[in-house]
Amino acid sequence: MANVADPRRFGRAGFEVTAIGYGAAPIGNIFRPIEEAQAQNLIAHAWDAGVRYFDTAPMYGHGLSEHRLGHGLLHRPREEYVLATKVGRRLVPRPRGTFDTGVWVDTAPFEAVFDYSYDGVMRQVEDSLQRMCTDRIDVVHIHDIDVYTHGQTEQPLRFAEAMKGAYPALRRLRDEGVVRAIGVGVNEAEVLEAAAQEGDFDCFLLAGRYTLLEQEPLDRLLPLCQERDIAVVLGGVFNSGILATGPAPNAKFNYGPAPASIVERAARLQRVSDRYDVPLGAIAVQFAAAHPAVANVCLGSRTVEQQQRGYAWSTAPIPAELWADLRREGLLRDDAPTP
Repeated sequence: MANVADPRRFGRAGFEVTAIGYGAAPIGNIFRPIEEAQAQNLIAHAWDAGVRYFDTAPMYGHGLSEHRLGHGLLHRPREEYVLATKVGRRLVPRPRGTFDTGVWVDTAPFEAVFDYSYDGVMRQVEDSLQRMCTDRIDVVHIHDIDVYTHGQTEQPLRFAEAMKGAYPALRRLRDEGVVRAIGVGVNEAEVLEAAAQEGDFDCFLLAGRYTLLEQEPLDRLLPLCQERDIAVVLGGVFNSGILATGPAPNAKFNYGPAPASIVERAARLQRVSDRYDVPLGAIAVQFAAAHPAVANVCLGSRTVEQQQRGYAWSTAPIPAELWADLRREGLLRDDAPTP
C-alpha cells in the first residue's frame, strides 16, 4: 500500500516527497473547464489529505494551472511542500481566440510557443515564479522533447536544442540553488534513456508508460534510474482512463478511444480484480508506486470525489494472491515489483 503522505526520498536530490502527488493538469481546463472555486477545493483537499508534492506546467491552460496552483498554495508554509513545474514553452500575450489552444479550453490569454533555448528557459523559470507567487521552485523538468509532441522528424532537433540550451540553463539554476532538482518530463521512456546518457539529471517524469498495461520500462529505464539514483515520478498511471474505469464503453487509452487489444487486456485485468473484490484503479496505483525507483505517483482529478477515490485506492488492501494471479495469467511480468 502507498499511503498518500508516506515520505519517500527523491533520489539523489536527497529531499523527501509524499508517495502520492497532486497533478495540476485538470485545473488548467483540459478538455473542459473547471470553475475557480472547484480548482481551489481540489488543491485544498489534496493538502488536507497529506499530499505535499505538487506538479504543474506552463502548458496546462497556458499559465492557468500555475496561476491557480500558486494561489492555492500561497499561504501554505513553503518549507512543507515540494513544487514542480516545467520549461520548454514560452507564454506570449495574445488576445483570446487568436491562437490554437489544443486540448485546453478557456485558457489564460497567452500563446504557448516552443522554446528550449538557454535564454528562453531562464526567462520561463522567472515567469513561473511570478505566476505562482513563490520565491523558489523545487523541481523543474524539460517538457515534451518526445516524438509524441514533435513527430519523428522534428523530435531529434528539439531534443538536441534542449540539451544544448535548456539543460545548461537548468544546471546553472541548480548549481546556484534556485532549484533543487532538474529533470525531463515526457511520454516516452526511450527519450528519458537518451537524456540520462547526455545529461546529469536528478529526476524524470514519465507519463503513461509504466502501468499495468505497459511494463516495458522494466527493461532499461527503471534499472538505469536505480543505478544512478534518479527519482522517477509517474503520471498517467490509469493510461488516461481505462485503468480507472475498466473496459467500459468509450473507455480512453492515451487520450483517445481504447483500441480493441487494450480493451481485451483491461477486461482480463478486470476479471482478476473482480475475483478478489479489489478496484482495478487500486491495483493500478499500487503497482505503479511499488517500483523502488518511483518516488512519487502523481494523480490528477477533476472533482474532489474522484480525487478522494484515488487516495483511497492507494491504501486499499490487496492480497498477495491477486498479484500472483496476474503473473500466472501473463498480465504482470515476473520482474515487476509489487507491494
